[in-house]
Amino acid sequence: MIRPGDSAPLRKERGAFFTPLAIADYLAEWAVRGEMGSARAPSAEGSRDIRVLDPTCGEAVFLLAAGRRLRGKVPADGELGRHLFGVDLHQTSLDWARQLLRDEGMDAQLVKADFFDVPTPDQLGSTLPLMDAVIGNPPFVRYQKHGAEAQAKARQAALRQGVRLSGLASSWAPLLVHACAFLKPEGRLAMVLPAELLTVGYAEPIRVWLRNRFEQVHLVLFDRLQFDDAVEKVVLVLAAGSGGCDSFSLYYFDDAEDLGRVRTMENLTAALTGGGKWTDLLLPNRQRRIFKKINDEHMIPLSRYGSPELGTVTGANSFFALTDATANEFGLTEMAGQLRKIVPPGSKHLKGLSFSQPQWRRLRDAGEAVWLLCPDPDDDSPELRSYIKHGKDLGVDQAYKCRIRTPWWRPPAVSPPDLFFTYMSHRYPRMVTNSIGCTFLNSMHGIRLREEAPASARFALPLLAFNSVTMLGAEIFGRSYGGGILKMEPSEAAVLPVPNFKAMQQAWAILADDRHRIDRQLQGGRWTNVVKRVDEALLLEVLKLPSDDVAQVQEAARTLRSRRMGAEDAATV
Repeated sequence: MIRPGDSAPLRKERGAFFTPLAIADYLAEWAVRGEMGSARAPSAEGSRDIRVLDPTCGEAVFLLAAGRRLRGKVPADGELGRHLFGVDLHQTSLDWARQLLRDEGMDAQLVKADFFDVPTPDQLGSTLPLMDAVIGNPPFVRYQKHGAEAQAKARQAALRQGVRLSGLASSWAPLLVHACAFLKPEGRLAMVLPAELLTVGYAEPIRVWLRNRFEQVHLVLFDRLQFDDAVEKVVLVLAAGSGGCDSFSLYYFDDAEDLGRVRTMENLTAALTGGGKWTDLLLPNRQRRIFKKINDEHMIPLSRYGSPELGTVTGANSFFALTDATANEFGLTEMAGQLRKIVPPGSKHLKGLSFSQPQWRRLRDAGEAVWLLCPDPDDDSPELRSYIKHGKDLGVDQAYKCRIRTPWWRPPAVSPPDLFFTYMSHRYPRMVTNSIGCTFLNSMHGIRLREEAPASARFALPLLAFNSVTMLGAEIFGRSYGGGILKMEPSEAAVLPVPNFKAMQQAWAILADDRHRIDRQLQGGRWTNVVKRVDEALLLEVLKLPSDDVAQVQEAARTLRSRRMGAEDAATV
């Protein structure tokens, strides 16, 4: 229900969505009564003094749920106000929260404030005591939507607790850390967080902090979206105690209505080793074990073949990447040493296993930007001077990357790599043989094969990367972005699991003669046929993996791809 003075667009802007009652009740039940796990839970007697905080209380759905569970454990309902605490920036929400609490004969200490301005109990001016439980659903808002001052304040609050966050983080991250500064050492945390907690790079400090701060951590995952009008999947984080942990408990459900099935010890335990993303925690234990075993025994990181590297950074692709028509208009030529062939910006042009001279010509004739301006610094020709003047008229010389290099009009072109690697992908990341020997921009990566890599890798890797183990690795090590985009930075692409040298050569011997037919299938969009054939050759014929293990890896790759893209989108590719 949208209250007067509020609206759905305003709630979306600040990342506020109505929490389903089943989730609020479940988190409050666990936080107040402690029915999961072995960490010390509040006893009935201890409930007389228990204090519960919702740092972004909204309309008090969590405070109401906690208050219902505290009834009968305090002398009178009217005294619940000494046990329930809420903070919110929006007065409209607080007014409705107070009214809803009164309707049920409850009260709470509600504070109108930016939560990052609220001093922690160990700071001067603190007005809130240490809490036995912190529960809630912080807004999922990107830092970039806040001003610089708000961003700095949030990061500083997290830093005071020893957690350093980057400017890429969403607001929930520092709020979570700051909220736990109000929590007793043996207190309980019960929060609704975005599922990106498990997968994105900026959340790594949060993942490390959770491991080090709490004695036990439980993660509850859902297959379906749980919030109306929201596209973000969520994970419930239930943590208790202090001193750190080396494993998490995982729970998987279709919907929040299934939460009542959770009982102690009816869970999966995931051991945590090292840092990095937790995307693989979205998979059942068996699939994680199979992937790890195959990876350890038969695969090697892509960096063993060659390290992925960034393409040319121009500072203004629209000026430095030229169409043939623009080059002809200004009289710039490759023969004069002013232009170099490139793959046009973006990766939509790379549909097959290789990028060839005929493909480049077709893109040139179609009006794509196939030339990179990269003249000799001593070139003083009238043609180049004219184009440089054109760039100055457009203000290109004032772009940051142009201002810091001399001369501004000569970007440092990267030498042609052996392979291209797609930086951002919809269906799957791909490697493409650079058959034409052209250079590229930073909208994709390049791979220069090492001397020890087999010569056949230049043609074999783009095809053999279409195996389900490598594709599952891409989902695990890559980053999921809006619209289902999978992004892989060079460091992430470097650890992509690919067949070891021997397995690659053996599988290539099976598939090489069929390469052109497979390439046509790929360009025709029949990529599932390609994956099936590569899995048969590499995983079954060469590696001789059990067919059930291969089926489990295939299912795991489909599962993570569906979570990233959405079930309907994933089903169409």
